[in-house]
Amino acid sequence: MTTRRCCLGIMVLLAVIFSLTGSHPVGAKDAETVAVLPFRVHALKPLGYLQQGLQKMLTDRIGKRGYRVIPTERVNRHRLAFLPQYEARDLLRIGKDLGCDWIATGSLTQIGKRISLDLKMVDVTGRKPPFFIFMVAEDLDSLPETTERIALSMDYQISGVAQVDSVRVEGNRRIESDAILAVVGTRKGDRLDYDQLDRDLRAVYKMGFFEDVKTETEDGPKGKVVIFRVVEKPSIGKIVFEGNKKIKEDDLTEKLGIKLYSILDQNEIKKGINRIRDFYREKGYYNAEITERTDSLPNNQVQLSFQITENKKVYIRKIVFVGNKKFDDGDLRDIMVTRKKGLFSWFTDSGVLDKRKLEFDCHKIASFYHNHGFVKAKVGAPKVTYKKGEGLIVTIEVQEGEPYAVHKVSVDGDLIRPADELMKMVRITHEKVFNREVIRKDTLALKKVYTDEGYAYADVVPRTREDDKTRQIDIVYSIRKGKKVRFERINIMGNTTTRDKVIRRELKVAEGEYFSGKKLKRSSQNLDRLGYFKDVQIETKRGSRDDLMILDVKVEEEHTGSFSVGAGYSSMDSVVGMASVSEDNLFGRGQKLVASVQLGGKSSQYDITFMEPWIMDHPVSGTIRAYNWKREYDEYTKDAFGGVLTLGWPIEMFDDYTRAYASYQYDSADISDVSSTASYLIREMEGTSSTSSLTMGLTRNSTNRAWNADRGSINEISLEYAGGILGGQNYFNKYFARSAWYFPFLWHTSFMVQGRWGYIKQRSGGDLPSYEKWYLGGIDTVRGFDYADVSPYDPLTLDKVGGEKMMVYNLEYRFPLLKKMGLLGVVFFDAGNVYTSEKGVKERDLAKSVGGGIRWRSPMGPLRIEWGKNLDPQRGEKSSTIEFSMGSRF
Repeated sequence: MTTRRCCLGIMVLLAVIFSLTGSHPVGAKDAETVAVLPFRVHALKPLGYLQQGLQKMLTDRIGKRGYRVIPTERVNRHRLAFLPQYEARDLLRIGKDLGCDWIATGSLTQIGKRISLDLKMVDVTGRKPPFFIFMVAEDLDSLPETTERIALSMDYQISGVAQVDSVRVEGNRRIESDAILAVVGTRKGDRLDYDQLDRDLRAVYKMGFFEDVKTETEDGPKGKVVIFRVVEKPSIGKIVFEGNKKIKEDDLTEKLGIKLYSILDQNEIKKGINRIRDFYREKGYYNAEITERTDSLPNNQVQLSFQITENKKVYIRKIVFVGNKKFDDGDLRDIMVTRKKGLFSWFTDSGVLDKRKLEFDCHKIASFYHNHGFVKAKVGAPKVTYKKGEGLIVTIEVQEGEPYAVHKVSVDGDLIRPADELMKMVRITHEKVFNREVIRKDTLALKKVYTDEGYAYADVVPRTREDDKTRQIDIVYSIRKGKKVRFERINIMGNTTTRDKVIRRELKVAEGEYFSGKKLKRSSQNLDRLGYFKDVQIETKRGSRDDLMILDVKVEEEHTGSFSVGAGYSSMDSVVGMASVSEDNLFGRGQKLVASVQLGGKSSQYDITFMEPWIMDHPVSGTIRAYNWKREYDEYTKDAFGGVLTLGWPIEMFDDYTRAYASYQYDSADISDVSSTASYLIREMEGTSSTSSLTMGLTRNSTNRAWNADRGSINEISLEYAGGILGGQNYFNKYFARSAWYFPFLWHTSFMVQGRWGYIKQRSGGDLPSYEKWYLGGIDTVRGFDYADVSPYDPLTLDKVGGEKMMVYNLEYRFPLLKKMGLLGVVFFDAGNVYTSEKGVKERDLAKSVGGGIRWRSPMGPLRIEWGKNLDPQRGEKSSTIEFSMGSRF
């Protein structure tokens, strides 16, 4: 009896433990048993495997939600399981035979990539009506996720949990509903979760587009319909500025940073006002007052108005330094860009506070001290105070310290040359006190030695040791050379017209060669001087190994061709009509073709030129030119035709900048309409004569660009031999030399100094006509004089007859006017003269002029307009001239 009671107790205890720890949750779900029939599949592609695949997938997911499920194998053994269409009685029969509470039948339909799943749930017990579930998967890969959502929806409907029937947005006019729903976490088919709805409301409001957001629910066919009811903020339909007189409305709109039709946002308005206020302060209106208001417009828009009271400009009246002893206030003020108000402030904007420039000035002052030995000098942040009735006072505090002298200087580390030889590159040894700028230049100079030898990643670190007692500094340039680097690959980027080989042939480096900083710089200069590109960027990056480098050559092409038709005025030809077509990069091959026609009151000219810079991919250039021109001079008319053939090649034994050239020219000239009162030298030319000549020359051009060069030089010598074995009626030797130097200066300005000299000598056996002699005057030689106005003249007829000797000098100062447009200003001084062979050259006899002008690289070619003043007008000479030219380079 006792044993039986003990066994019964154990059984009861096990039953209780099983009920508490069983694999299925306790509750409604334990009482529900579900069977899923095979799916019916409608698709063009063979997807029959999904018939039982979806059945098994949905059965598993229903089971995981706590329901008892009939295994699919048992379901599929039923004789009615695979009917093509189920009637209500069929589903009830299958459900009763299987002993389940719910039976599910579904279908899959594929339309394109999208797949629709339709599920019907039938309560076998008859307690609840059937319900339907419909969902769409984007593709086959989305089926597992969609099946999970179907199981969840089925769970909610069987268990009676409130479900989301649909989610929609009301009240929005400008903001798309999809954009709003994208931040909402509640989805169709989800369990209705009021905590989630609260988070969704906050997310919608956080978008910043709405003044108010509310959530509402209402009954729908399959649960609750969730509604997000929004009230949109107004948009800005108009922006108005009032009271601005000194600043244009377009500039204020740009600085405001608020676009039309954007949503009204008070934070953005405050930021915009601050930007405008800062802009006014940059212009000197330190006390400008700005307020805003909004006025309603139709269609939920507003007008945003800014009322501006500019007040008077406030200038810097004083710049004061505190703590400086070695250098006085004037020395330090000279370093600064910031200036106090001066006599020409209305024009130069001096005295206007610009905080960025002022901060930069403080850095410059600190560098100035460091470059004069004060290694521990400190410059505090500038303090700006406003004194009513006076203006701004800028105070800068300086802690100078003591100057330190240079003691010992040495180099160590990986030395590829003897230390004594490397020390010759170091300039700090010539300084009495420590100078950071000189040390920086020394570091670059030493690094250049290594990079030119292929050590692209060489590192030079100046180490200093300060002795505070003696106030001396020892400097050691520590060098780590790294590995020698070769170019693994050279990539050409950005060229859509120019062929790769046209760019590659200008590079002084090649794949497989050692890195060279000097050659890279030269390569960049070569590409700039082509004139094909707005911008050239040469960038390096590490290759596949530490000793390999990849070179990226990035170019931005510009238009190299032009076609122009127009009319103008020339000081030589009065009114002229012109038409020209040119292409500096023909078919992207680097070839040049120019054809032009010019017709004027006194001249006509037809000219065509073709130039190939690399004949058969060798650095030998070839130029062919043909011309026919006619010009009426005061004393005669010249009608000429001819051609020129030129070859040029590099002289690498000198350097990369030097080229030699040989040019053959044939010119046939017909001189007619000679005045009976003309000089006998002119009358002798009447009739037809020809010049057959060969010119040999040497030129060195190291300028940084073809147009508006600001560094480098052009040096040239040539000899032209005419007649003799070459034939023709004219026999002479013509010698020419040119030297032009370009120097950069402050603020993107530059100087140009040029001298040109010429000498021509007649040889026996032929003639030397006056038109082959030297003449000066005009926009390309001595400005302020008409073309060919500077010349020896016949004492009897006063006709200009040309001379055998010539010299001309030019000095120019060039400065940008509109940098983005490439518009330049120039002021100049010219001097030159022409002499006969009998008269000695005297520099005091030079014709002199001064003047100025503008230059522009226009779409039709380089344009020059220049005015020159003759400093000492002689009989028959003008006191000044204005000249115009297009297409020539100077």
